[in-house]
Amino acid sequence: MASTAPLPASAVRQLLDQLLEVEFSFRDTAQPAAAIAALPAERQARLISWIRRIASTHVELGYQVACRGVAAQALMAPDDFEAWIFHSMDRYDAEGLRPALRVIEQYRQFAGQQQARSRGALLQEHEGVLSHFLRGLSGRPLKLSAADTIHTDSETLFLPPLLAGLPTPEQNFQHYKVTCALLWAQIRFGSFRPLLSLNAPDPGLLALYHAMELLRLKACLRRALPGLHRQLEQISQALGEAALPAEWTGLLARLETPETQATDVLALARQQLGRLTPYPSAGQPILLDLEAVRACMPARMEKERARFKVALNSLLEELPRGEREQRPSRFTKQREEDPSVPEGFRVEILLDDMPAPLPDEVQALQRSILLDLGEIPDDYLQPAGPGDYDPALLRDPKRDADDVWRGSYHEEGAHLYDEWDFQRRHYRKNWCAVREREITPLYDDFAARTLAKHHGLIKHLRKTFEAMRHENRLLKRQPEGDEVDIDALVEALADAHLGFEMTERLLTKMQRNERNIAVVFMVDMSGSTKGWINDAERESLLLLCEALQSLGDRYAIYGFSGMTRKRCELFHIKHFEESYGELIRARISAIEPQDYTRMGFAIRHLTRVLQQTEAKTRLLVTLSDGKPDDYDGYRGQYGIEDTRRALIEARRGGIHPYCITIDEEARDYLPHLYGPAAYSVVDDVRALPLKVSDIYRRLTR
Repeated sequence: MASTAPLPASAVRQLLDQLLEVEFSFRDTAQPAAAIAALPAERQARLISWIRRIASTHVELGYQVACRGVAAQALMAPDDFEAWIFHSMDRYDAEGLRPALRVIEQYRQFAGQQQARSRGALLQEHEGVLSHFLRGLSGRPLKLSAADTIHTDSETLFLPPLLAGLPTPEQNFQHYKVTCALLWAQIRFGSFRPLLSLNAPDPGLLALYHAMELLRLKACLRRALPGLHRQLEQISQALGEAALPAEWTGLLARLETPETQATDVLALARQQLGRLTPYPSAGQPILLDLEAVRACMPARMEKERARFKVALNSLLEELPRGEREQRPSRFTKQREEDPSVPEGFRVEILLDDMPAPLPDEVQALQRSILLDLGEIPDDYLQPAGPGDYDPALLRDPKRDADDVWRGSYHEEGAHLYDEWDFQRRHYRKNWCAVREREITPLYDDFAARTLAKHHGLIKHLRKTFEAMRHENRLLKRQPEGDEVDIDALVEALADAHLGFEMTERLLTKMQRNERNIAVVFMVDMSGSTKGWINDAERESLLLLCEALQSLGDRYAIYGFSGMTRKRCELFHIKHFEESYGELIRARISAIEPQDYTRMGFAIRHLTRVLQQTEAKTRLLVTLSDGKPDDYDGYRGQYGIEDTRRALIEARRGGIHPYCITIDEEARDYLPHLYGPAAYSVVDDVRALPLKVSDIYRRLTR
């Protein structure tokens, strides 16, 4: 598209027919081709380029962009147009074709939203900061989720994906922050407690109660968190919140007193029902969603009651047997006023009139129960024995990783990683669902046979690695030392001859080479490693571990395999903090071929593992038998380009990647992936055990 003249309609139509596979469909490209042909050359070339990229994801998306792209370009700046295309592709990845088509059809709405985004705040961008902010507030850990309405179910805060009601992004972020504070206050100060017992509350009563309760909550925030309350007042003023109606001012003093509780507010709302009408709030209203709370809160309360009673029983069982038999122990509670906490009091659990030693997780349970009930009921203090509760209440629901094909489970509890699509030139967001799985140790004779087979080699490697640990390195240009640095002396004499002052750094000295290295070995466990290759990999790891015992470097070992983006698995063989021994040998012995060689997710996950490890030098060493591959389209150039992008990300993160492979065709693609000096090809699989240790020695000298 380097031509200075725009393409005529016939050429545009021919190109669209080719990109959109018209011969296999009933799409009519005449009308969009005519509109595109009328564009100036630069805009035409840019639009056709975007059609090409989105058609690589789905030809129907490409066709719809061809039909609407001219109008969308006229409405949007180039960056916004690009965001529109990427948003549709991301929606296709996450939800499928129909939602993606809806994004393209609603380009006018998207253009308006982009204008709002220039001054607004996005929940996605600020979710991390807001989550830390919520953790800083006392009480139950809370999650954040995007929704059309602002409300909470007592465990999750639901917020709009975009807030743009104020002039600047900073103000809109503060709007998010104070909104989180008000939703937290609903939970913290018991807004839902008096409502759960109501069968079918009058909507008018609920609306009036909610308006009154917001005034009480603001007063609670003013007392507990005055700085945050000032921010709330500033945001309300910026949003243009109207003054409180005159008929409400008489109630304000009653609602703002520290003694007023949510039950008092409900009684007041009943008294004023029909006399007062709720006043409108500024900005998007914060809702009191009773149905959402009822769907979440009772189940949690039942579970926490059972867990608390069982925890108290466990405390009793830890008492000496003679003490338990001599006299029965009992739990009581003691309430102490404490103005330093938001609710103004603390509840201490006593065992035989002495403070009970509650573990941290039981104290967290107690705080959560106080949030829901405002107290610890007496029946919660009766320890639960066997048969007093449903055992299912004590277990968090877990599913085996082999269930990944059922429903949307592939995303539940998984690490989600982007994947690079070279045709789009854009990431597929949260595309790969990644799990770390335990590998079941296999206590057979493989380790013993390998150590006996390579006894002489192991002895040699240990001596070599031991020598590396005690290596000294020569430091030049030192002010103190044992020998004269000839190069420094020659330069100093030349400086003196020219009239400059001679340096004092004219000596050399030897210094012990302090090693500060962290290495992750990423082992290919794809189905193609079956047989000799699998045996050679396992032998290599055993020999390497034996040798590394002499060196003292920190290292971890993970196997990797995958079957489509939904089942990307890393098999834990050795963590950094684990010591090498019989268990690690048994895990190495248990390494066996799995599925395919999807590599990008493994590199991204292990890069994160390495970045969390303090070390001067971080290495990611891949041991593989072939190129990236998976049967869902990952093979070929797609897999190679994603793997290359993941390696680029690793290098940017301070990681040094290296690949050891036995693939005879590796020289065709590894220079593109790793660079010309960051890989080794082992021609004979039987030489792999020796080569791996030798390569590691050269890498870390």
